[in-house]
Amino acid sequence: MRLKGKVSIITGAGQGIGKATALKFAQEGAKVICCDINPSAAHQTAADIQAAGGEAMGFLVDVTKKDTIQAMFDAVVAKYGRVDTLVNNAGITQDAQMKKMTDDQFDQVIEVNLKGVFNCTKVVVDLMLAQGSGCILNASSIVGIYGNFGQTNYAASKFGVIGYTKTWSRELGKKGIRVNAVAPGFIETPILSTIPEKVIQMLEDKVPLGRLGKAEEIANTYAWLASDEASYITGAVLEVSGGVTI
Repeated sequence: MRLKGKVSIITGAGQGIGKATALKFAQEGAKVICCDINPSAAHQTAADIQAAGGEAMGFLVDVTKKDTIQAMFDAVVAKYGRVDTLVNNAGITQDAQMKKMTDDQFDQVIEVNLKGVFNCTKVVVDLMLAQGSGCILNASSIVGIYGNFGQTNYAASKFGVIGYTKTWSRELGKKGIRVNAVAPGFIETPILSTIPEKVIQMLEDKVPLGRLGKAEEIANTYAWLASDEASYITGAVLEVSGGVTI
């Protein structure tokens, strides 16, 4: 078990990549803190982990509201006294071409995907500094590296997360804290449920491996980066996309 005993907070753990990551971390022995804006989904993920013999807690966390983050953090510290890993996975999309994008669409995505990552990290970083150890994993995207039609707000947020990753790895590295980002490609998650089948087929045709990725494949990457096997990796942006950007 690569994460045995590690206390790991995962945002957006109610579905998709976040849930797959929570389940994977539990399989690797972590004590998993499942956070989601949908409390029933967070508690369900925690219940699934417990049913499989793992240890988990579920919390309502809205990453745009610091009081919900703080309440979760206080409860975790009261129970475990430490936090080893933070996976900043929570994210949303509000797609539109730039000329049609509303201020509200832009602001919502930036507030969740970019400011939310800052909010969560700011709450846990002092404890990690006091411990002299920690691992922060940020969800970027290939869209944050290469851009994408109709995703001005999403691309900006995910590019910003890369900026966080590079900066924090410089600031925190000598304190024993590693910071890395994962940039998924096209992944089979509920976020794709509204996309027409013919568009999905077009996406698959662009991928050298010939298929969309699975949430579990991103979860595996997070688990490896959180483990001691990646102990000399920080400031990295690991693309997990089936080679779609080749």
